[in-house]
Amino acid sequence: MTSSRTDRARALRQSCGRAEERVWAILRGGRIDGHKFRRQHPVGPYFADFACDQLRLIIEVDGGVHRLDQVAARDRQRQQGLEALGWVVIRVTNDQVFSAPEGLIEAVRLHAWRLHG
Repeated sequence: MTSSRTDRARALRQSCGRAEERVWAILRGGRIDGHKFRRQHPVGPYFADFACDQLRLIIEVDGGVHRLDQVAARDRQRQQGLEALGWVVIRVTNDQVFSAPEGLIEAVRLHAWRLHG
């Protein structure tokens, strides 16, 4: 029997948008220097869009709705909660995912370099 958190993570993975699919294509299977990411990974009370346990790195993909004041405020609070748990959060917009995916790759590499030297 699966837990409600597992069911929730599965549902989130199945309902992801095009930008999240594109990010997953970039991250999956350790494609960035062998770093393994998980989709809709539970972190504390939250679900991270993408998380790498080894790097303690979360990537959040923000669509247009995240520009709304109420959503942006909730995002800031959520990010503070994740950071309080010891994670680093990288936020990318849908537009950035499609127009400059190399920026995401470089951000992951930079974080790994800062962490491991």
